[in-house]
Amino acid sequence: MSSGSSGVAILPPVLDTAEATSLSGAVFCDVRWYLDGRSGQDAYDSGHLPGAVFVDLDEHLTSDPGPNVGRHPLPTPEAFARSMGALGIGPNDPVVAYDDAGGMAAGRLVWMLRILDRPAALLDGGIGAWGEPLEITGMLRPPVKVPIVSWPNGALATIDEVATVATGGASGVVLDARGGDRYRGEVEPVDPRAGHLPGAVSAPFVHNLESEGARRGMFRSSVELAERYAVLGVGDAAEVVAYCGSGVSACHDLLAMEHAGLGRGRLFVGSWSQWSHTDRPAAVGSEPGGVPDSYNRP
Repeated sequence: MSSGSSGVAILPPVLDTAEATSLSGAVFCDVRWYLDGRSGQDAYDSGHLPGAVFVDLDEHLTSDPGPNVGRHPLPTPEAFARSMGALGIGPNDPVVAYDDAGGMAAGRLVWMLRILDRPAALLDGGIGAWGEPLEITGMLRPPVKVPIVSWPNGALATIDEVATVATGGASGVVLDARGGDRYRGEVEPVDPRAGHLPGAVSAPFVHNLESEGARRGMFRSSVELAERYAVLGVGDAAEVVAYCGSGVSACHDLLAMEHAGLGRGRLFVGSWSQWSHTDRPAAVGSEPGGVPDSYNRP
């Protein structure tokens, strides 16, 4: 960890607990969120890292959902600045975000802050890696003024752009961060159609994490991650567009690539929750091209 010319901490995308607790002025953010509808606020209230503030994914990191934009579109720059200010998170405050799902939800906050060149990192292993007692007293930080900064175009891909890359009309790789069963079209719990973008490569975010042993649920080494993404056809993340169900877990893949030293890719924010509401083709099966799912249109 180091400081830039402005004195703002320059953080890697992932920190272990020792690194996080030694970080001066760190703001710990609890970003627990559940696809099955359980309350992240209730989880926070039942026990969280000392001093952590609760960041509500739906309230603070998302704007109004809809079929044309997906389930978790980005908030406007004005709304995001307002949310961070209300939470007491200033533009120079080092943020360490965590959840209880390997960074699946917390990665969205970290990615949003990092593309604005603000110091933010995931806590490796999340709440499960915390060896100290939790606290149940809620934390309210004094509100602060946060400048409004536009989302950088270079961090985002539109639905037309991701379609062009996926079909080979432009160079690059499209990664699908959802579980393999959703990619293959075997199940679809929330969106109107099953399957994947034709040409997209299956890259479940959970494969960024150790699956067994003492480090279960923690990030694989940067070397292992680089090897994983090389197998997926990624040598430079600048050529990558990542998507998932609604633009949340795909941020995990983007952060993992950065952690592996591959640079930054782009996010298709609307993801499958936008694509599946269109008449664009879908594919099923385990291969990137899959089988065109012509019968499964809305």
